[in-house]
Amino acid sequence: MLVAHGFAEHSGRYGNLVDYFVPNGYAVYALDHRGHGRSDGERVHTEQFTDYLTDLKTFFNMVRKENPDNKIFLVGHSMGAAISTAYTVKYQKELAGLILSGGGITRPGDPPLPARTGRPLDASMLSRDPAVVDAYVNDPLVYRGPIPNQRGSAMAEMRRQLPEQVPGIKLPILIMAGAAAPTGDGARSKALYEAVGSEDKTLKLYEGLLHEIFNEPEHPQVMADMEVWLDAHM
Repeated sequence: MLVAHGFAEHSGRYGNLVDYFVPNGYAVYALDHRGHGRSDGERVHTEQFTDYLTDLKTFFNMVRKENPDNKIFLVGHSMGAAISTAYTVKYQKELAGLILSGGGITRPGDPPLPARTGRPLDASMLSRDPAVVDAYVNDPLVYRGPIPNQRGSAMAEMRRQLPEQVPGIKLPILIMAGAAAPTGDGARSKALYEAVGSEDKTLKLYEGLLHEIFNEPEHPQVMADMEVWLDAHM
């Protein structure tokens, strides 16, 4: 499993996924996107979203070299879901499947995403677990500063292109989201499910869960659902 994390966070926040899947025989790899976590670069800045795809391809090649005969599943959360979806448009023949959390697409006429205020993200919308919220707020590797202007236009370009591109995705895909996320994850995930070209596609919406379904109190059930899907595609 190759994990692409969300905006302003880092790969170290996916301990629940690691703790569940590694004992069950899966190898889990995760990178910090440029400008995030322990990676180099101006914090959360990108001139063009394709830089994220270039980095992910480099990381994929490293993982493939270590695992020449194993299937690789790409797992993307939030911004990482958008990056993973765009990556799959280009490189789906290299992947065994795609798993998305808190992602999706916004089509013309759909309600827009909540506007970025320039202030740090309200961590209470991530999880109903107070310990997760507290850890996020106090994590030195989580970026809590202002958002560079160029980043907004770069990511807007990705969001504009994806609805036109996802019908070309044909590989197995599992789309998951917390239906109670203030970021509109449920509607955007449903829109992606309807638009993606895969015949083998699954949508799982979790009532009452917020944005980070891997860090909600019900995460063991989320992981179990992922495992059932993965086992069916091994």
